[in-house]
Amino acid sequence: MRHAVVGSYYITAMQTADFHYELPVELIAQEPPLVRGSSRMMVLERGTGLVSHKVVSDLPQFLRAGDLLVVNDTRVFPARLLGQWQDSGGAVELLLLEQVGSDAACWRVLVGTGRRLRAGLCAVFAEGAIEAAVIERGEGGEAVVSFNVGEQLLSLLEIYGTTPLPPYIRRVAGGDHVQQQRDRERYQTIYAAETGAVAAPTAGLHLTEELVEKLQNMGVDLARVTLHVGPGTFKPVKSELVEEHRMDPERYHVCEATAEAITRCRAQGGRVVAVGSTTVRTLETVAAENGGVVCTASGRSRLFIYPPYNFRVVDVMLTNFHLPCSTLIMMVAALAGRETVLAAYQEAVRQRYAFFSYGDCMLIV
Repeated sequence: MRHAVVGSYYITAMQTADFHYELPVELIAQEPPLVRGSSRMMVLERGTGLVSHKVVSDLPQFLRAGDLLVVNDTRVFPARLLGQWQDSGGAVELLLLEQVGSDAACWRVLVGTGRRLRAGLCAVFAEGAIEAAVIERGEGGEAVVSFNVGEQLLSLLEIYGTTPLPPYIRRVAGGDHVQQQRDRERYQTIYAAETGAVAAPTAGLHLTEELVEKLQNMGVDLARVTLHVGPGTFKPVKSELVEEHRMDPERYHVCEATAEAITRCRAQGGRVVAVGSTTVRTLETVAAENGGVVCTASGRSRLFIYPPYNFRVVDVMLTNFHLPCSTLIMMVAALAGRETVLAAYQEAVRQRYAFFSYGDCMLIV
């Protein structure tokens, strides 16, 4: 931490390095658990710092009637395309981010290539079924491209696209078809409905239909928000001071039914249980922009949650174990305390928990 005196006030500035921890590389999960919902779950009591070691199926022990489980129902689409430049035959990779405006053929993309981008370059994909022309070059490898297939693009991606896994999950480019199909199924929540994410809300990967049904039968309501997770979720914090980092915007929507469910939960003395950091960011974004109230809303969130932060909505959080010095571990530290979280992560390493997207999870109560 960095300290400074401003006037008569003593200011403590959080440094990115304050959120570092040592992680053995072999603890980074490369595969999902054999059975969905069988992962380990560390339970962290934020008031005391006490931890206990459970499994995901134990979740009902820590919730009660009147609580509201809020999930992110975004759907990951097979947004990664491998192809060749039309003029040179050189390899090119596109990661589709979002449609630009109302034109179904025009998309903002990330381009992986060994050459300098310029408007007019054309590439072919999907055995020639898809062509893309660069319209505009952006920053950091981004570009706007026009596809030749328009409204057919999403259906073609289901055939020729691959799931855009995080960079720490190692896969051979264009490799094993069985592996690709397994990733397409398991890197997706059971309630995914709204297509638009290029990364999964991974805490939700632990939930099964049986577990959700059990929670509902005991009086825990279920509500949905949508936040389309972008590649910025993996963007490293490069600034020395935490507060200097800027989040990439991500599209969200909160429907009327969810807003009413939160109001009802609060009135009954229940707790809002957020499944994943994306759910937390959505709820807290809407509350921050509406005087602490969650209402029907759509927009783009750039909310960066780091200590200290006054949570207006979320009481309990189910989350995976996150990368050192990432915005995600900073969010968790804002909810449970930096020292408490880092101590819990050290315990997770000692207990050989699996980390990151396909790994185990933590329940913060």
